[in-house]
Amino acid sequence: MLTDGTGNEKVQRRLVAILAADIAGYSALMRADEEATVRDLKAHQSTILPMIKDHNGRVIDTAGDGILAEFGSVVNAVECAVALQKTLAERNTTLEAGRQMRFRIGINLGDVIHDETRVYGDGVNIAARLENLAAAGGICISEKVHQEVRGKIDVTFEDLGPQQLKNISEPVRVYRVEFGKPSSERPNIKQTLALPEKPSIAVLPFNNMSSDPEQEYFADGIVEDIITGLSRGTQFFVIARNSTFTYKGKAVDVRQVGHDLGVRYVLEGSVRKIVGRVRITAQLIDAGTGHHVWADRYDGELAEVFDLQDRITSSVIGAIQPALRIAEIQRAQRKRPESLDAYDLYMQALPHVAALERAANVKGRELLQKSLQLDPSYPMALSMAAWCHAQRCVYNWTEDFEQESGEALRLAEDAVRSAGTDPFALAMLGAAHTLVRDFQTARGLLDRALVLDPNCAWGWSRYGWLNCYVDQPAEGIQCFEKAIRLSPLDPINFNCFAGIGSAHYIEGRHESAIEWLEKAINANPRAYWAYRNLIPAYVSAGKLMNARLAVGKLLLHYPGLTVEKVRTALVFSSDVMQRMCADLEQAGLPVR
Repeated sequence: MLTDGTGNEKVQRRLVAILAADIAGYSALMRADEEATVRDLKAHQSTILPMIKDHNGRVIDTAGDGILAEFGSVVNAVECAVALQKTLAERNTTLEAGRQMRFRIGINLGDVIHDETRVYGDGVNIAARLENLAAAGGICISEKVHQEVRGKIDVTFEDLGPQQLKNISEPVRVYRVEFGKPSSERPNIKQTLALPEKPSIAVLPFNNMSSDPEQEYFADGIVEDIITGLSRGTQFFVIARNSTFTYKGKAVDVRQVGHDLGVRYVLEGSVRKIVGRVRITAQLIDAGTGHHVWADRYDGELAEVFDLQDRITSSVIGAIQPALRIAEIQRAQRKRPESLDAYDLYMQALPHVAALERAANVKGRELLQKSLQLDPSYPMALSMAAWCHAQRCVYNWTEDFEQESGEALRLAEDAVRSAGTDPFALAMLGAAHTLVRDFQTARGLLDRALVLDPNCAWGWSRYGWLNCYVDQPAEGIQCFEKAIRLSPLDPINFNCFAGIGSAHYIEGRHESAIEWLEKAINANPRAYWAYRNLIPAYVSAGKLMNARLAVGKLLLHYPGLTVEKVRTALVFSSDVMQRMCADLEQAGLPVR
């Protein structure tokens, strides 16, 4: 044992190549036939483990279907991975299709802490994340590994560009290893890639429909910005520019693109110059069916080319996010109950959670609990479950505000611990801190979320409410308008309408407050909680009869609601709450 000279044990570090592997679809294989799956796994391991040793590697762990190994030579690690995949492919030919096991392998070179049995550190974590990016039967390596092995092994590499890996602070450039034939004989056709678990998208180069070659650079810039914007968060699997731009200038079939790149959705578009103006069209297509998911057109003055490019990029990204979300929800709803996984259950929960209705909230929580039973550390399910509990507080659906707000904060913190710098998780944690009136912490978290993803409409809407709560209604309105502009067709925009109405009430513009709050209720007539905000606006505008009728509607769906319960649920400033409560009392809502 090494010591540091004072008798304390000294941490031992070394630079090694880490190989991480697991079986794609292992859970499904186990559900189909546990005994056969375990038997096949042991048979594969009896072949794999000696091969690792033959390539001068050391097996560190073989928990479940995974394998973790270290190599003193990066070349040995990649050669071993290629040999393993070729051997396993041959073994699979002896098994029926439903029993075949295909491994995913990730390799990273990093400085790690080690002891006699284990290794620790980001070097290991990155290898595991690279494994998750690899297709079934494929290998993904980091840029460090690529620098060491290029030209030394008879394989080719496809640059997937920088990828934001889960719980890794900085993006890692990733390369896919292509093997099977000598490079001189290898065809250009890509291998069939398994679809990632989360929504996957390729943004193709936009067609320049003008004779002006300058528009080519403009179009390419928009595409690059869209790719960068979509890659900021971890909600989507986004194909890197280097891959999608291989299709530039070619007539393509989006179904073939989806097959070649292993994505479910393809975004394509065009640029046309028209007498000092420019028109951009964009359409999102389901590569599996060829059906359009979303399409839009943007026009602007060419003289303001950079401002136009930024506006179009922001609008396209903001529109794609809800369009993909809706498409994924519909896809999950079509799946058979016995085939649902944690992601599908999360997608099915989304419309229930976003409805902001009491009964829907219950259904959403049930689906999210099932999702978290399958994957307790699933960040998006944790964040959405936190929002469910937060809703119960804000919308007067619980008597135990302390317990529900505490649960919202706990789940949101778990989500950030699991997801790291995911913008939605950070925004949800900010919303949870808003709920417990820790406004300074909430603002810091929302700032971080919107720096990471300035196109997160949900984050902007949370920022809007925060500004209202701290008596900055003008800034709140700007945030709500930003959220609506980014996602104009989002079903949850009625919440932003209610926010704008509340901001006008705070400012004393009661007629405008009524207009926006009525618009919110018309957009979602089951959002009965909005009457708590509309009634005070009616009273302050001198419309006492409207206010009393609204109290009747509110109590019909909130029997037992009182002014004091509303005071407990809402987190506006004391001055605003004093006005609201006085107006509610004047309208006839019981005080206690």
